[in-house]
Amino acid sequence: MLATVPDPGLTDACGESPGGLCEAVWDSTDNETLAKLADWAIGRPLKIVVIILIAFALSRLGHRAVRRLVLRIVLADQQLAARTLSRVGVPTPTVVTDPRREGRARSISTVVASSVSVLVWVIAVILVIGQLGIDLAPLIAGAGIAGIALGFGAQSLVKDCLTGLFILIEDQYGIGDVVDLGEAVGVVERISLRTTVLRGQDGTVWHVPNGEVLRVGNRSQLWSVAVVDAVVGPDADLALARQVLQETAIEVCATDAYRDVVLEPPELLGVESVAAEGITLRLLVKTTPGAQFNVQRALREAIKQAFDRSGIDLPFPMRTTWTGVPSDPPA
Repeated sequence: MLATVPDPGLTDACGESPGGLCEAVWDSTDNETLAKLADWAIGRPLKIVVIILIAFALSRLGHRAVRRLVLRIVLADQQLAARTLSRVGVPTPTVVTDPRREGRARSISTVVASSVSVLVWVIAVILVIGQLGIDLAPLIAGAGIAGIALGFGAQSLVKDCLTGLFILIEDQYGIGDVVDLGEAVGVVERISLRTTVLRGQDGTVWHVPNGEVLRVGNRSQLWSVAVVDAVVGPDADLALARQVLQETAIEVCATDAYRDVVLEPPELLGVESVAAEGITLRLLVKTTPGAQFNVQRALREAIKQAFDRSGIDLPFPMRTTWTGVPSDPPA
């Protein structure tokens, strides 16, 4: 079987891997200039357009597929939650909607879909550069060296972005939550892959890099607890103090202002500590997320007024002073 010998003129005009249009023009005219012109003016632009169209289609399909997949994974247990609640006698719709979970799903899907789009378009740009006849080997080598240098210089940025992605996936906190991130404590106003923005109680806006978040204290997830410590004098009647404390807490929680935010009846734990300056009684009230602060303030005010009406002594600072006359020095 004889090997096919390539036409040297075709190789000179269209290269070692000639395109169909260039080869057709060469076969028809045997003109190297026309073949090259047809390849550059029609053949390669047509290939570039096809590459761009394919990249656009893959990007759109990737966006849609990623969003559906993430929504299916994150929102998979909505029907399960409805069935679980119905078993214990709680009437629920077929699907339990959770705006927080839906918002987290949208955030994650946006991040992952954007990453897929970037990957598709980077590959498309490389293919387009190859169609222009540019040697990709030096370009890829240079990009690799630049990537290594950039990677060493942007380690903290990569760390922040990866940590931010896991914060979203694990639902450690969301917008509107009251969180403790160490030195920064406040309400979450914005979450991005790189930073978390908090607003403190005094109005201070904290920008915390996600890579610097070593621990998260979320005070607003599912439910919160209002903790109230009432201190009475050392000689106070503890039985009366407990009774007044419990009755006052029940009255406050039953008011129109706090009835809807209190999830369970107040729980009086009893004596929390005993010290020289007074005895501390602790009270707990489970509330909806974020409502514990207002409940605590209302309880403290009502407890102070109730203790005054009942004649329960409150602690006050005491100081003991010893006075005397120095003894005469020995003779």
